[in-house]
Amino acid sequence: MKSVLIAAALAVSVAGVAMAQAPAPAPAAAPAAGKPSVKTTKINDIIKMPAYKAAMEKLLPEISQYYDQIGDMTLTEVIPMSGGALSEAQVAAVQAEFDKI
Repeated sequence: MKSVLIAAALAVSVAGVAMAQAPAPAPAAAPAAGKPSVKTTKINDIIKMPAYKAAMEKLLPEISQYYDQIGDMTLTEVIPMSGGALSEAQVAAVQAEFDKI
């Protein structure tokens, strides 16, 4: 009986070590060459990059008045909350501009 308990304790211990050494999941794909992405980069981060901010504001001129409300979101996350004011096509156009920079 004692050997069964010891074997069980060792099995649990080994399993815990194996789980602790499991590789971490791979991070989400980053935008090419550090470029912002409409899918993953928060608006607050985009507006800190003058060229990207200008490109975004060129295509979405009224967006600057909402920075305080949407800054912690990505442009893609804003689409469903915009009541039709922002479309997937507009966001794709912004990404195309980002890709040119």
